Amino acid sequence: MTTDSRPADHDHETPDSATDRVHDTSWSANLELPRHAADRDLVVSEAVAAVEHTTAGHHVNLVTHGDHGHPETYLYDALAERFDGGLQYEYVEQCGCGGHVTRVYVE
Repeated sequence: MTTDSRPADHDHETPDSATDRVHDTSWSANLELPRHAADRDLVVSEAVAAVEHTTAGHHVNLVTHGDHGHPETYLYDALAERFDGGLQYEYVEQCGCGGHVTRVYVE
């Protein structure tokens, strides 16, 4: 695994893969590919991996597929369970394409 030290303002138009490296900056994880539309469990598992690949003091924007609806209905509880409630997160917005952005702060 490598470490990503790109500035926090890098291109958010094309979110990064969730698990290609440990990110020591804030970043976005793309969880709205066609494979994600077909598999909500994959969205959750890759969201967990994205949080695990984000260093303390930074956040990851989880960009989830719109086919699964608002992330509060399936993702928030899964994150709270996995990380024992130790995360802070906020809903940012619904994208024009129908996806959703949730910002997760890693402490």
